[in-house]
Amino acid sequence: MDYAAIEKLTEKVKSENGFIGEIKSELSKVIIGQENLLDRMIIAFMSGGHILLEGLPGLAKTLAVRSFAKCINTDFMRVQFTPDLLPADLIGTRIYNPKDLDFFTKKGPIFTNLLLADEINRAPAKVQSALLQAMEEKQVSIGEETHSLDSPFMVMATENPIEQEGTYPLPEAQLDRFFMKVLVGYPGRDEERQILTRFGELDVANIRQIITPEKIFKKSKIADSIYMDEKLVDYIVSVAGETRNPGRKELKKYIEYGASPRASIALMKAAKCVAFMRGRGFATPDDVKEIGADVLRHRIILSYEAEADGRGPDDVVRMIFDSVEVP
Repeated sequence: MDYAAIEKLTEKVKSENGFIGEIKSELSKVIIGQENLLDRMIIAFMSGGHILLEGLPGLAKTLAVRSFAKCINTDFMRVQFTPDLLPADLIGTRIYNPKDLDFFTKKGPIFTNLLLADEINRAPAKVQSALLQAMEEKQVSIGEETHSLDSPFMVMATENPIEQEGTYPLPEAQLDRFFMKVLVGYPGRDEERQILTRFGELDVANIRQIITPEKIFKKSKIADSIYMDEKLVDYIVSVAGETRNPGRKELKKYIEYGASPRASIALMKAAKCVAFMRGRGFATPDDVKEIGADVLRHRIILSYEAEADGRGPDDVVRMIFDSVEVP
């Protein structure tokens, strides 16, 4: 793509990305701060991916998801994941009707556009397996029948990082299906003060519709067309490769298993969305770095040496980016 074409694409991006600011402005009526979280939710939705939110209770994770669903006018269902949850409670089941002497299908809450899986790591393996099929194939099996899910379909899951009792580690295959894992932190002092002074106003009922999913997907096609130089593609491949076959001796002892090619695809798509949000028709290495931790932190399995040395996933991701030459 030549310079003139990139300039033309940049102008088109600037004329089409205004809805992002409108969504964030509308969500700010009920969500104080958490701009990083709002950006990532929009990026994941534009990319057609699922998102895992990790944070302590009381940080507005559930409120953010409910508000986002109303802002983009999608169907929304919340499921509280518990140790006694059954796959049928999530996807539905076949029920016998004595009057007709036949079975009929009762669909579960997964048949929605935006599913909030609250405290996802509290559900047992059978439920996670049922959810895995839905996340990957956008369809579920109930009895002998296969049912397609509504379009769009997105899972926004939450988990508590400190509570371990009654929880189950998410399978690596399922973690890999999450487009991003976002860490939700405490608000700053000024933001918390705003929360207290505006507490009575922080109601989802105050949110109005800004855009429809159909319009977002039309704009996401523009994001997909954003120019990415071959050197930047090689950079992404090198970053992913560094998680599997690290060049640095220190990284080799910290990483047990690296990221899959699905991570490379997610890095590329997310970087293009970041460029779209910034009003550019081309992606840069900084776009990849900005989104890198969110895409990679849950896809890298660390060794015991990393834990012993006090290295977390984000520390290792920083080391990975420091190890790869920037084009």
